[in-house]
Parts: sequence; structure tokens; C-alpha cells
Amino acid sequence: MFTDFFIKRPVFSSVLSILITLVGAISIPSLPIEQYPELALPQVQITATYTGASAETVESAVTTVLERQLNGMEGMRYMSSTSTNDGQSTITATFDPSRDVDLAAVDVQNRVATATPQLPAQVNALGVTVRKAQTQLLVSFGVYDKEKRYDTEFISNYADVFIRDALLRVKGVGDVRIFGERRFAMRLWLDPTELARRGLTAQDVVNALQEQNVQVGAGKVGQAPSSKEQAYQLSLQVKGQLTSADEFGAIVIQRGADGALVRIRDVGNAQLGAESYQQLLRFNGQDAVGLGITQLPGSNALEVREGVEAELKRLSANFPPGLTYQVAFDTTAAVSASIEEVLKALGEAILLVVLVIFIFLHGWRSVLVAVTTLPVSLVGTFMFVNAFGFSLNTLTLFGLTLATGLVVDDAIVVIENVERVIEHEKVDAKEATHRGMQQVAGVVVATALVLSAVFIPVSFFPGTTGAIYRQFALTIAFSISLSALVALTLSPALCARLLRPNEGQKFVLARKFDEGLDALRRGYGKLLGVMLGKMRWLVVGIFAVFLVATGLLYRATPTGFIPDEDQGYVIIAVQGPEGTSLEYTRNVLIQVEGIIKQQEEVTQIFTVGGFSLLGTGANYGSLFINLKPWDERKTKESSVAGLIERLRGPLGQVGGARVLPLQPPAIRGVGSVGGFEFVLEDQQGGRTLEELAQATQALVGKAGQDPRLRGVFSAFTAGSPQLNIDVDREKAKAMGVPLSSLFSTLQVYLGSQYVNDFTFANRVYRVFVQAATPFRDNPKDIGSFYVRSDTGAMVPLEALVRVTPITSAQNITHYNLFRSANINGQGSPGTSTGTALNAMEEVAKQALPPGFTFEWTGLSQEQKSAGNTVLVIFALGIVFVFLVLAAQYESFALPFVVMLAVPVAMMGALLLQNLRGLVNDVFCQVGLVMLVGLASKNAILIVEFGEQLRAQGQGVVESAINAAETRLRPILMTSFAFLFGVVPLMLASGAGASARKSLGTAVFGGMLFSTFVNLIFIPVLYALVEGARTKVLKHRKHGNSPRGPSNPPPPAIPPEGEPPRPQPA
Repeated sequence: MFTDFFIKRPVFSSVLSILITLVGAISIPSLPIEQYPELALPQVQITATYTGASAETVESAVTTVLERQLNGMEGMRYMSSTSTNDGQSTITATFDPSRDVDLAAVDVQNRVATATPQLPAQVNALGVTVRKAQTQLLVSFGVYDKEKRYDTEFISNYADVFIRDALLRVKGVGDVRIFGERRFAMRLWLDPTELARRGLTAQDVVNALQEQNVQVGAGKVGQAPSSKEQAYQLSLQVKGQLTSADEFGAIVIQRGADGALVRIRDVGNAQLGAESYQQLLRFNGQDAVGLGITQLPGSNALEVREGVEAELKRLSANFPPGLTYQVAFDTTAAVSASIEEVLKALGEAILLVVLVIFIFLHGWRSVLVAVTTLPVSLVGTFMFVNAFGFSLNTLTLFGLTLATGLVVDDAIVVIENVERVIEHEKVDAKEATHRGMQQVAGVVVATALVLSAVFIPVSFFPGTTGAIYRQFALTIAFSISLSALVALTLSPALCARLLRPNEGQKFVLARKFDEGLDALRRGYGKLLGVMLGKMRWLVVGIFAVFLVATGLLYRATPTGFIPDEDQGYVIIAVQGPEGTSLEYTRNVLIQVEGIIKQQEEVTQIFTVGGFSLLGTGANYGSLFINLKPWDERKTKESSVAGLIERLRGPLGQVGGARVLPLQPPAIRGVGSVGGFEFVLEDQQGGRTLEELAQATQALVGKAGQDPRLRGVFSAFTAGSPQLNIDVDREKAKAMGVPLSSLFSTLQVYLGSQYVNDFTFANRVYRVFVQAATPFRDNPKDIGSFYVRSDTGAMVPLEALVRVTPITSAQNITHYNLFRSANINGQGSPGTSTGTALNAMEEVAKQALPPGFTFEWTGLSQEQKSAGNTVLVIFALGIVFVFLVLAAQYESFALPFVVMLAVPVAMMGALLLQNLRGLVNDVFCQVGLVMLVGLASKNAILIVEFGEQLRAQGQGVVESAINAAETRLRPILMTSFAFLFGVVPLMLASGAGASARKSLGTAVFGGMLFSTFVNLIFIPVLYALVEGARTKVLKHRKHGNSPRGPSNPPPPAIPPEGEPPRPQPA
């Protein structure tokens, strides 16, 4: 037999296990550490800027042009875009997980290049950027002046020049973003009145700038080809490109008739200012700039965080006096805390499993043999985790925690059987191990194949659901495979060497425990005798009721996807009235900061103005609130969810703005905030923005009345005050005014035109021309701008244009090319996300007028697309287990008995899940799939031994009772070992507790229910099925059965405490 080799060569067995453990241990340091594997879909982002353009202009001239070229790319799942009043166009193309993001970016770049000729010249001058979209920020730092001696421009550019570039070189850093950035630019502030008095226009300034600020390559004197006598060569340097505000101020715009020169400083002034003034940032109530760090895919989140902080510490030694930095918010805190909690649960699980083993086996020798399985199986698993490119994350550690109770099962079965053979057959340990392994080797192989058959197929499912299942499932499959290998190699070798007959008296507690267990076994045998008598059909009827109840319970259990976790920070979104300025938003944000500071859980406040997760514009803002560590926030009221509920009231009282506390997204990079993300679309394309806004607000209002929904809102409006300029084209032509001159005047004075570049401190920055602030702060100023006619006369714009106030959208969003509005919300307390999504769909069908439709996006789309995937996975697992067992037993009837254990386990899981107020989310579903193998494992122990007894000539009922009695002890041992290993997950708290609770509860409830209920059902069902099969095959003689052994049958194995039964002749 295979195991005999290892029984005879214990050193070889030990070396094999030691090598597995060493390779696994060596693999651990190289594993990336993250909260979840890469679950975010591949994304490519396209950004373009049309300076001074309105949202509608950007939409028609830029966004729509690019979208039509991008549409239909290989593997693209959906495409969303935003066109803003700041002239920004941002398009995000989201691809299937199977699409390589680098190849997708190349595809996008090629299509953008095709669309470039159709874009406005100003957009092409600024450039269209294509890049792989980074996941959510890993960590952010606030950089500020504690002595308040530096302005924001200085801090921003110092961070750009001396900090950002250094951080980009840190291993694992994907990008470094500067929030509240004030990147240097040369700003030429013009006086339109003075220009008009001198007969000049805005375009004259632009032309002068293009002529006199140029980079020149002047060549060389004496450069080849040259004469033979040429003995030297000199490079020429010409200062064509200007470098200072004084030099730009000296640019000549015009030479007057008297020879006098008109310079830029005569009609305005040049200033080293900022490229953009559209954002502000505050850190803990002080003006600052922010550094946002994103990581590269596959990098170690904790190592990246440590590397960035180490580099910042090194750089800070050379900071100017007073300049300092501080962590603003840190998502790795949740990662490290979650991993720490799971590792703690793993350690507790190991201790509890060892305790259970000791209680059942008593002797230190038996415990030692069983415990040696743990390091080999658990540590050795990391060898496969590394080889398959997995990371050390919540899911792989979940798998190891649950595997803790599983990997000792095979060893327990081996040890228990060998000890029983030693006690009842009075042979030495080596011979007992030989005989015992003949009886249980098939069980070890069968259970390993069954558990692997459950997990391996589901790992190939696509999408986010597949990514979640994959690492969890394969981690368990790896550990179980190693466990089976150890049980067939090291365990028998150690049993043959270490186990001894029980020569002395056991200590009192051990004797009492064994006596109690023996009494339980005898009582269990008598109960089975009754159940297999006249009550067998009653048992079948009860089982049928269980089947129906399981189906009804599954349908009644609320559904979810990824549970919202306490990630240690809260997001506050602020939206002021349409048309309000950035300074107005600043005052609102300061008011909100005051409310937040009163909360004792808060440690840091990171405030951004001009940007929000809901939209972009001067009236938007966001606050990222860092909270105290989880061990200092143990009450429900101090959790993220509790704080959000507590803040709703005070924040709702903030005047002049809408302020919303929001849960962070459950998975970094998937969605912008927690809750659901609903997209309302105008797919007919004939509706105005006002009609879209009306439909959106009507839907939000209707959803707010549904008791299943809470906090439903949309940032989309079409009420942003704007000005429409109607040009009298006929009059302009009649007066000899070129329309191009009129439009360029508006763009330069009001839109801020980018002209060219200049070099400052070895960096290239942009040059912008715009009217000075006093000449563009009132709508009446537009009429006072002048253009020059063909005759040289200066014509005021008030003679050519009519300005009328209108309202429109500040941000225009598209989803799959259609105009859309995003709606966010969540279920009311006690309502699952699945119920909330269904409720929102019901409301939408009732409230939406004709022509409008809807889609889901982000994590909500993943949940909807997953649908009943778990049922497919569940069914697939059952089919694979059935086929493996059919091949193992050479029968289709016996696997059917084993599979009947699964519905009972499923019922226990769902029952406990409901009793604890949890939902059927993805982690519960992972537990349900796992229970297919776990429930089958216990049934295999009974059915496998029953078949051995049948082969030895026992009757159907007798073999069922004897098999169940004999296997009661190992079933209870393995089940309790697993259940105690799951307890730390079920009672989890702190970071990542929701996922651990859901998975632990489902598996604990299912295994507990399966262990005790199936101890009645399986023997009865086995006897019925085997009896029916025997009648069908009664014409066959004993020994010719295809499942019968080729060698003489081994002696029958009696239940514990009974003398050997005489064997049939």
C-alpha cells in the first residue's frame, strides 16, 4: 500500500514535510499585503481641457467626439463621462476583468489619436491625456506651514518639485496627486479699457506673446560641413524664451506713430501666479496642500505606505523652516488592522483546535501527531499562494482560518482509527498503523477530492464574484491537499513511532469524558435502531420537510453583496447653491469643520473645496474625516455607521448648502461612495437637461418616500445660473468685425487662454492671458470689451451681442454615450442591499416618464450582474462532488446519499444568519459553497465505513448502525475542531468584522446543524438507498460486485467497546 512506504521510512516522511514548510515560510515575505485582491475592474481615463468653455460646449465639442471614437472597444463593459463648466472633459472606460489594462490603454490612445483632428485647436494645444485609472487613494498627507509664513503657491510648488518626484520613485507607488494644487504659471492680467484706448485687442497681446516668447535653436558657428581651415566650433545660445515676470511685462505689443513702444506692463501686468485657482485645501482647519498616493497593482500596500513615509521623513530634514507634513487619512490602517484581526482569529482558531484535539485524544502523543499537520498544511499553503500570484489578503487568510479546523481532520481520522486498532486488536503501533491506514486511506483521499472538487471549479468564475471566490477557494484547496498528503505520509509515520497502548489509568477527567462519549455512542446506536425500524419513513418525511424549508428560507433571506465595513474614516460631501463661488464654499466648509471637530472619535480633517465625489465645481466640497483606532471605538455609536447617523442631524442644519455624511466604498476603486449607484439615462436623446433634471428630482422624491430606502440623493441639477451671449452676426459683418476676433476676445478676457510656455527653475510652465479681476466680475463688463473692425475702428461688444441670463447644468454626465444623472442612496436600517436595489427599480418603473431608462454602475452593477451566480456555483459544486464520489465508489447511488447531507447544512447556515440579523451576502455564499464539501465529508465517513462492513457480509441496517456508531467519535472530533476554529470569525469585532461575521456565522451554523441532524438522516437514507440498490443487484453474487475488493476482506471492525464479531465464512 502507498502508506506502507512512509511507515517504513519515517525520516523520508519528515524531510518531505519539513521541505514543504520551509518553502512556504520562504514565500511569505514576498507576498503582497492588501485588504482584498484586485477586485476593481480595469479602467482607462481620458482627460481633456477646453479652457473657458461651458459644460454644454465641452460636451458637444470634446466629450461626444471622443466617446463616439471610443465606443465599441474590445472588452469594454461600460463608459462614463463628465463635462464641466470648468472646461474639463473626463471619460472613463471600464473593461472586463479579462482585458489587459495596458493593451486597453493602447487601444484607447489609438482611438483618441483618430479623434484629435475633430477637436478644437485649444484642446489639442493643451493635450488629451490617456492613462490607466488608478484605484482609490492609498494614503494622503497634508503639507502645511505651521508658522504661516508661506503662501499656498509656494507650498504647492515646493511639494511638486521636491516631494512629488521623490515619492514617485518609491517602490510600488503608482501616482502622486497634489490636491489644492497651485502649479506655477505666468499670468498676464490685462486691462481691456486701456487696450481699447490704445486701439489694441486681446488678440494683439496673444500675437505678441507668440512672436516674442519662443524657444530658439540657433545652431553653431563652424559646424560641418566647413572649410578645411575651420579649427573651432561654437554653439549659439539665444534667449528667445522668457523666464521672469519682468521680462514678460516688457514684451512689446505695438510701436506707436511717434515711435513709442506699448508694452504689456502698459496695459496690464505680468505675475508669477498659479495655473488654476479652482480648488482649495485645508488640513485640520489650516490652508495646505494635499499629497494623495496611489499604489501600483500587485504591490504591497503596507510596504508602499511605509516606503512613502520613510521617504517623507528623509525629505523633511531639508524642508524650509516651518513647513511640515502629517498623515491626513490612511486606508492602509484598515488593511493592517483587518489583517491583524484575521491573524488573531487564526491564532485563536489554532489554540481552540489543539484544545479540542486534546480533549478527545487525551494523550500528548496523539496531540503531537495531530498538531504537526498544522504548520505543514498552513505554512506550506503560502508556497502555492505565491506561485499562483495571490496576495496576503482578507480572503486568503479567511481560507487559512477555516482550513485550521479542516487540515487536522484527516490526521484525527488516522490517529483515532490507529488507536482503536491498537486497543481492540492488541497489536503494536506499527502493525496497527498498517491496518488502520488500509481502512481510512480511502476516506482521506475521498474527503480531499470532495473538498477540492467544491472549490476548484468555482475559482474559474469571471468578474468580481469570481475574483472573491478564487483566492479563498484555492487557498483552502491548497491547504486541504497538503493536509491529505500529510495524513498519508507523515501522520502514519508518526503514529507508528509515537503511539502506544494505554497501559495505565487515564486521568479522571479523561475517563469521565470517554465514559460519557461511550454512553452517547451506545444511546446513539439504540436511537438509530429505532429510526431504522418503523420510523424510517417518518425520518424521510421530516427530511423532505427540511428540503422544502431550506428552499423557502433561502428565498426569504435578505440578499447583499460586499458588506460595508468600518474603514476608519468618513466622507462628507458638500454641495452649495448653483452659481456660488469658491469663497462661499470655503465658508460652508469651515462651518462643517466646526461640527466635525466636536465629535470625540475624530482625529484629522482633510478638506477639499472645488471638488467632491458628487461633482466638480466651485460650489462643491469634500471632507475626509480620519477616526481613532478601532480598539478605541468599540461601541456601535462610535463606529463609522454610528457616527454617520449621529452627524445627519447637525449637518442637515448647515444653512446654504446640502451636506451629506457618506460611507466609504466597500472596495477601494469600485464606486465612489458606499451604498448603491443608480444611473438615470435619456436613451431617446430628445430630452433637454431641464427635463432630465426634473425626472431625476421626481425619482429622488419618490424614492425618499419608500420606507426601504434612505438617503437617496442626486447632485445633478440644471439650475446653474449662466449667461447666454447672442451674437448679431449680420451687424458684425456689416461693421467689418471678424467673428473670429469677437470670439477670441471673449475667450482671452473671460476664458483665460493658454498661449505658450516658459522655463522657471528648470521646469516648464504655461503662460496664460486673461482680463484682470476688476474687469470680469460683473456681467456688464462684457459689453465694455472692444474689438477692432477692418477699418481700424474700435467697436464695443455691447453693440454686437445681447447677454441674457439662463440656467443650465454645471456638470453634464454621460453613461454609455447617453446623457445621464447619477443617483446615490442606501437601504434603510435593517434593509439589505439586495432589497434596496429591488426597491429602487420598483420606484423607477413607477416614477419615470416615457423615454427615460436606468442602469446600475459600480458595485451595484457587480451585485446585479452576479445575480444568482451563487446558485450556479452551488450546483456546480454539488455536481463535481457527486461525480468524484461516483468515480470513487463506482456507483451513482451512494454519492446520492452523501449529497443529501448538503441541504441540511445549508438550512443551518441560513437559519443562524437570519437569527443574527445578517444577510446572504457574498461571504455567506462562500460559506454555503464550502458547506457542500464539509457536509459531504461527515457523510463520507459513515458511507465509506458502511460499504466496508457491507463488503464483509453485514446486512444493510446492521452496517448502517455499526458504521454510524464507529464513526461517531471521529465525526464529533473533526466537527468540533472545525467549529471551534470558526468561533473567532463568528464573534469578530474591529476592522473587517462584517465580512468575518458573515462567513463565520454561515459556516458555523451550517456545520453545527449538519453535524447533529445528519447523524440521524444519513444512516437512515443510506440504509434505504443501499437496500434498494441491493434488491436491484441481488442476482449478483457476493464478491463479484464491481466495488468489491480484489483481495480477501479484512477483519470486520466492531464499534468501540464491543468484542470482535465472528466473520462470515
